[in-house]
Amino acid sequence: MEKKAEPIKVIATNRKATHDFTIHERIEAGLQLVGSEVKSLRDARVVISDGFVEFRKGQAYLHKVQINEYAQANRWGHDMERVRKLLLHKHEIAKLTTKVTQKGFTLIPLSLYFKGHRVKAELALVTHKKVHDKRASKKEADDKREMDRAKKAHSR
Repeated sequence: MEKKAEPIKVIATNRKATHDFTIHERIEAGLQLVGSEVKSLRDARVVISDGFVEFRKGQAYLHKVQINEYAQANRWGHDMERVRKLLLHKHEIAKLTTKVTQKGFTLIPLSLYFKGHRVKAELALVTHKKVHDKRASKKEADDKREMDRAKKAHSR
């Protein structure tokens, strides 16, 4: 029996991440949320640009991700900047913990999305870019854009 491909709907992306960090590895993780957070995510009311992952007692937690309050949730709403647990396998947590503690990597969220009815986070194992690296990557992007424009003009 063949599984259907679950539809993916992107909620939010961290566009600042590719500018500030060098991405080494990408990981998909589930999020432990409350009902009003899911409703707010359906309205795409979230900020993930400052987010990071911390490991405590064999668990992974997502910090500094702001999911805005859901207006119809009345007094049983959620705290906007609460720490949310990430759902990962033990072997994934162990591997990521060693990389983050020993090698100076950081784990940040790149995007949040719905995969079917579940909310998933795309995490990235990153290192900070130096100022000259940022300049070099911007120059590469500008050069690529110029080459694409020249090819397009030449093909006419």
